[in-house]
Amino acid sequence: MPRLLLALDVGNTNTVVGLFEGANLRRRWRLTTQSDRTADEVGMWLHQLLAWEKVKKCELEAVAVSSVVPPLDIRLHEGIKRYLDKVAFFVVPGIKTGMPLRVEAPQELGADRLCDAVAAYARYGGPCVVIDFGTAVTWEVVSQAGEYLGGVIAPGPSVTADALGSRTAKLPQVSLTPPDRVIGKATVDSIQSGLFHGYIGLVEGITRRVIAEIGEATVIATGGFAAMIAGHTELIQHVDADLTLDGLRLLWDKNRGGDR
Repeated sequence: MPRLLLALDVGNTNTVVGLFEGANLRRRWRLTTQSDRTADEVGMWLHQLLAWEKVKKCELEAVAVSSVVPPLDIRLHEGIKRYLDKVAFFVVPGIKTGMPLRVEAPQELGADRLCDAVAAYARYGGPCVVIDFGTAVTWEVVSQAGEYLGGVIAPGPSVTADALGSRTAKLPQVSLTPPDRVIGKATVDSIQSGLFHGYIGLVEGITRRVIAEIGEATVIATGGFAAMIAGHTELIQHVDADLTLDGLRLLWDKNRGGDR
C-alpha cells in the first residue's frame, strides 16, 4: 500500500492541508488559519478531515508541517501527537534540503519559501523563479545548479487592499478582481483597477528585474491569487497550486528515509 502523509502548510491567512498517497496528492483542503486554536482544537480538526476521507490515524505514516505562524507551532505539535499519535516533522533550520542556500542568513528563510524553491527545482529544473501569492507575495530564485539564490518579499494583494480601506476615511473595502476597464467609472471599480493593475505592474516589474540579474528562467506562480494574476501577464509560464505542499512532501522525504 502507498504510504500516507498528511502535510500542513500553515500560512498567516490560510492553512492548506494535503493528504499524499505516495507522491500523489489525494486530497487538499484550504482552511482559515486561527493562531489561537488550542492543541485539542487542532487535533480534532485534523482527525475530522481524515475521518471525512475515511482514513484511520493508524494508516498515516507521518505528518509534516510548514508553518510561518510560530505561536501556533507548539499547539500543532501537541495536537498532532495527542490525536494522531505522530511526532510531526517541521520544516526548520538545519534540516536536510538537498539545496545549497546561498544567502546571508539561511536560518531566517521562511518554511513555505524553502518548500516552494525545493518543489520548483524538482518539477521544472533551473534556473527558475517562484512567485507565491499569499498574505505576502514572495519571489524565490533558484539557479541552474539548484542553489537557492535569494528572493523578494512584498505586501500581498489582501494586505494592500486592507491598508487602503483602513487608512482612508471614505474609500470602501473591495476585493481584488479584474475590472472591465482600466479607467474606473465609480469609486469601487476605480479602486479595483488600481489594486489589480497595480499588482500586475508590481509582479511584472520585479520579475523582469530578477530575470535581468540571473538571465532567462522558468517562472512559476502559486498561492491564492496565482491563477488570476497569471491570466493577465505573459511572464508567468506555469501555475502550480500545490507547489508548497509538494515541497513539504519532498523535504519530509529527504529527512525521513527518502532520497538524499
